[in-house]
Amino acid sequence: MRIDTVDTDILILGSGGAGLFAALHALQTDPDLDVTIAVKGLLGKCGCTRMVQGGYNVALAPGDSVERHFMDTIEGGKWLPRQDLAWALCLFAVERVQELENEIGCFFDRNRDGSLHHKAFAGQTFDRTVHKGDLTGIEIINRLMEQVMARPVRRLEDHRAIDLIPAKDGSGIAGALLLDIRTGTYRMVRAKTVLLGTGAGPTMYKYHTPSGDKSCDGLAMALRLGLPLRDMEMVQFHPTGLLGGPDTRMTGTVLEEGLRGAGGYLLDGAGRRFMADYDARGERATRDVVSRGIYAEMRAGRTGPMGGVYIEMKHLGPDKVAAQFPGMVKRCADCGFDLAGDRVEVVPTAHYMMGGVEFDPDGSTELPGLYAAGEDCGGVHGANRLGGNGVANSTVFGGIAGESMARYAARRKSPADPDPAAIDAAIARAERPFGLPRGAGLADLRDALAECMWDDVGVMRTADGLRRGLSRIADLSGALSEAGLADGDRAFNLTWQDWLNLDSLLAVSTVIATAALDRDDSRGAHFREDYPETGDLLASAYTRIRTPDGAAPSLERVLVAFTRVRPGESLIEDEDLGGTAP
Repeated sequence: MRIDTVDTDILILGSGGAGLFAALHALQTDPDLDVTIAVKGLLGKCGCTRMVQGGYNVALAPGDSVERHFMDTIEGGKWLPRQDLAWALCLFAVERVQELENEIGCFFDRNRDGSLHHKAFAGQTFDRTVHKGDLTGIEIINRLMEQVMARPVRRLEDHRAIDLIPAKDGSGIAGALLLDIRTGTYRMVRAKTVLLGTGAGPTMYKYHTPSGDKSCDGLAMALRLGLPLRDMEMVQFHPTGLLGGPDTRMTGTVLEEGLRGAGGYLLDGAGRRFMADYDARGERATRDVVSRGIYAEMRAGRTGPMGGVYIEMKHLGPDKVAAQFPGMVKRCADCGFDLAGDRVEVVPTAHYMMGGVEFDPDGSTELPGLYAAGEDCGGVHGANRLGGNGVANSTVFGGIAGESMARYAARRKSPADPDPAAIDAAIARAERPFGLPRGAGLADLRDALAECMWDDVGVMRTADGLRRGLSRIADLSGALSEAGLADGDRAFNLTWQDWLNLDSLLAVSTVIATAALDRDDSRGAHFREDYPETGDLLASAYTRIRTPDGAAPSLERVLVAFTRVRPGESLIEDEDLGGTAP
């Protein structure tokens, strides 16, 4: 089998905020670098960054501070975040937003006096979410895409990463094996250093926000390489995913948090506001709390006709709502709903994975030469991500990783020789379905996984449900391994891509459920009905999981290092935090 080979200094997997910022900062550090971006779809047109609606958290408002942002992040993450990562997020977000405006060309909404407008997001003691209406991600990714396309960056579009390939001599990373989706041929990209910036996207759930091309490929590749992943049980459900019915794929799409921040109501099927039953902050409680409140109402049968609850905005004035949230109003109108003047049915929707590859503040991982940034990484958010911290995470650590990778590449004369056995194994895994007879239908397998993860590994969990979920996932993995593809043509074979997507989702679903079963307490997004208490915060530990060479998951608990602040302490001297508290 012919395999094309490409050599480059820096290979970036993914073209979201992390990948594009890494490319720009790498070239700022060393303009002579050869930089290659490989993306599963089209540059800047796929992935999750462009889908960001709400905004970007940054401590720029009068009276706000990096320390306040940091404390909100740590407390929101239930004391599980790695504190040097959380501090870097909050500190460099200030620099990054200024860079986005002054160098990248982004336009964010402003107040009458010219200062940046900050809107309220749940779980924060200040209004610190900078935004461009409710379409912030499109503004950021479009401007980043323009900047990258103006530079000599090699673009490998419609290229799927099949596996990370280690060096033959065991010295670190040698590059990645890619699949050219358009032609069905393999391409080995040898690189001095590689960024894992593919994003994650928990599309293994029945209701989910990311696009269908997101299938946790980066995490699956990291698992096969034996890298440690942390906090994998921490899957965030956004409380308000559009429930459009079975005839639209818009179901699960986020109706952003700013709706609740602006004063939107959540109502049960009978029209009663219910969130005060679950938290004194009502609709402005953190995402995990609101999601559990909605899920409890659904389980009790207090729902609308499609099985969800309602969000209502009309009391704020339909014209005001339409002006403030034009993207959301249009999205609902496209599905036949009136967000500004009526009620819209919503459901908790799998939105973001707080867990991922363990990495250091410079973006480096356990494997020399391999860097990671964005949603592929764990440790920044702990047990719960604050809305607005996601795109900040990608852009902050993408830029840092790009600078680190440039310095790393400068120390190496050439890419390492790849391990040929690793290439052969990666190709054999990808080619497996072509050597099998037709098995179970992929759509049926994916639907079964979605139901399993929603029912047993979802918003509320129990030991019995998690064990049942693990058994069902194992059965589905076995069925997929015997599911052959009838069409041997590799070029633009979308059924093959579905097979590979499902393979990644099953691998990552296994470690989510395994970590969730091990964590016998409730913390942030992970809620165990059989262990509802959080326990001693001073004894907080995160889960670390590996699956080397396809082996059964190996899991350990690691104590959190309280390097800046300990539970019961604060970096803020005045406990009256001021600002606009949700």
